[in-house]
Amino acid sequence: MAKMWAGRTDGITDKAADDFNSSISFDSRMYRQDIEGSIAHARMLAKCGIISEQDCALISEGLAGILADVESGALPVDLSCEDIHMFVEQVLTERIGDAGKRLHTARSRNDQVALDLRLYLRASSDEIAAALRELIGVCADLASKYKDCIMPGYTHLQRAQPVTFGHHLTAYCMMLLRDLDRVRDARKRINISPIGSCALAGTTYETDRYFEASELGFPEISVNSIDGVSDRDFAIELCGVIAIIMMHLSRLSEELIMWSSFEFRFVTLPDSFTTGSSIMPQKKNPDMAELARGKTARTYGNLLTLLTMMKGLPLAYNKDMQEDKEPVFDSVDTVLACLNIFIGMLPGMKVHRDNMRRAAGEGFINATDLADYLVSKGLPFRDAYKLSGRAVARAVETGDTLETLPLSEYKALSGVFDEDLYRAVDLDACVARKKSTGAASPASVEEQLKWLSEELRKYDQGIH
Repeated sequence: MAKMWAGRTDGITDKAADDFNSSISFDSRMYRQDIEGSIAHARMLAKCGIISEQDCALISEGLAGILADVESGALPVDLSCEDIHMFVEQVLTERIGDAGKRLHTARSRNDQVALDLRLYLRASSDEIAAALRELIGVCADLASKYKDCIMPGYTHLQRAQPVTFGHHLTAYCMMLLRDLDRVRDARKRINISPIGSCALAGTTYETDRYFEASELGFPEISVNSIDGVSDRDFAIELCGVIAIIMMHLSRLSEELIMWSSFEFRFVTLPDSFTTGSSIMPQKKNPDMAELARGKTARTYGNLLTLLTMMKGLPLAYNKDMQEDKEPVFDSVDTVLACLNIFIGMLPGMKVHRDNMRRAAGEGFINATDLADYLVSKGLPFRDAYKLSGRAVARAVETGDTLETLPLSEYKALSGVFDEDLYRAVDLDACVARKKSTGAASPASVEEQLKWLSEELRKYDQGIH
């Protein structure tokens, strides 16, 4: 079959070339955006007197019918077409005749595909933002519930200082809030209309790009026509933002995997988000968290694919740029799937307070508090640090903790120690005394969650 672009050649291509060149297998998901963009283009052409109002009405009605038929399943997408743009235009022309052939006046597939992709990714960024917003709420609710649940905080994966599970979860809220801000910021650069740039040089027709942009909800247009068709920064940026989101989900996944092991037993993940072994009946595997951790690598690869694809392209459009869609579509699908998994999984997670508290009681994670106690007695911090270290060494020798090491042992190290040291090293007291802004105390966590709630309120009201 001759192609719609036949002219310079006869439009007859080898079957292998057709298959290699085709993008409809993946760009067909943009059928709605392609149709909406075409309706807006027809209205602009009619407004500017380039086509008649009658043709505009025929085109708009025909496109609306195609959209309804595709969505109902009455019109399957023909995968023998080169791309979704050709499919829609071909069906439209078959249905309404010559009026359909006038639709492509004053545009090119170059600016058409850039438009469709921007429309698609704008909607996708809104979906991602909504899922992030929901997950932040889930984490914040859990953080509030467990703001006084003592657990060990870690550095180098070694027990370091006592914190609360609520404080730990609030850290993820802050990460996800930054992700939400990044998605909103990336959306600003997605939300620019390229339509009217045509192939690269614009058009000789008296068009109204601002009208067409407004019809599609774009507040701005691309100012340079070459940039309008050759820019894929917006897709790369969204892939970068998604990679960061996935990095945060992967870190949380890693902790859930460790915490749910028998070695930690801090949490138990809900049965509905775990799997079993085909041979070991005792197993309960955190596969959803493991998959999220693994899928993070895909989003990194997608980002690198786009960066590598674009790095050597001369201006303006090149067919290489057809390779932009599969990576960015995959990243969008992946992050939405992972966010929705966490939204469903975390509320059903069982938290084992006693195990967390027991782990916090081991490992001398209140040694810094002992040093702070000595500072309050007048010792320089470095001297207090060394003396606390000696107390830890002595407790290791006797098989004690800092809470159970006898006062006589402390006195043997220094006469500065007194009975009140036991209040200083009590885990609840250690955490409660962390009163600096952003610290681990339950009161501080409450303040952090209040701040977070205000930021989310601003987001919900569109203040940012």
